[in-house]
Amino acid sequence: MSPEVLSAPVVDTAKTPGREHSRARAARKRKIVVGGARALLLVVVLGLWEVLARTEVIDPFNFSMPSKIWEQIHTWVMHGTALGPLGEQIWYTLHEALLGWGIGVVAGVLFGIALGRITLLADILGPYIKVLNSIPRIVLAPIFVIWFGLGPASKVASAVVLVFFPVFFNAFQGAREVDRNLVANARILGASDRRVTLQVVIPSATSWIFTSLHVSFGFALIGAIVGEYIGATKGIGLLVAQSQGTFNAAGVYAAMVILAVVALLAEGLLTFGERRIFRWKPSDSDR
Repeated sequence: MSPEVLSAPVVDTAKTPGREHSRARAARKRKIVVGGARALLLVVVLGLWEVLARTEVIDPFNFSMPSKIWEQIHTWVMHGTALGPLGEQIWYTLHEALLGWGIGVVAGVLFGIALGRITLLADILGPYIKVLNSIPRIVLAPIFVIWFGLGPASKVASAVVLVFFPVFFNAFQGAREVDRNLVANARILGASDRRVTLQVVIPSATSWIFTSLHVSFGFALIGAIVGEYIGATKGIGLLVAQSQGTFNAAGVYAAMVILAVVALLAEGLLTFGERRIFRWKPSDSDR
């Protein structure tokens, strides 16, 4: 064997763990930097808002200030609201949003996959779906109140129509974007249309569907809040309406803060579930 062959460079696999460790350390450092920057931005915005309101550069009556908003949240937590305990109002709104979100997601996925797989059905229903999608769905909330009354049914209906369309279009596009080679191979192996749909199309469209879930839960909350704002017996939306009616800007902002916290918690749960399901996908730090 020649000396050139013996002296040829060999890949040092021992360096791979070192590179992975460096990459993980860089990812942790980036998370710290991003988290610190976010916290600093929030402190600056709230501090500037407080200073401008206290110095009356902006009208504290109309714009309120962070300290008053915090006082309002503290009062609601410790002493309840005019409608009852704060937890009850949050759960009432969250229950409506979750129910509407679940119905809207299931309907959107079913219709999206069906129309994505059956071209004739898509050609027939396509124009009607476009017309329904063009209608501003918020204006349907008063109609739902007339149809279903002041109870939770009208809020659930508002949430459903807001959730359905983004989920539907993502599921439809996901079904259309399935690799044709996978479908062809499944058919060669003797798979029926039902098995192709269940074992090839739906798993392939899952990423598209999960993308819509992050946005659609916020829409579900909006639908429930708008319905409560128009007419309800309890809920965060009614708190907003009452605060507006008494010119309590702090109460309006406090309700918005509570909704933001609920939405962020839901987003965190969805992200956790997505990561558990798609554990095979590389994370941002691995790219």
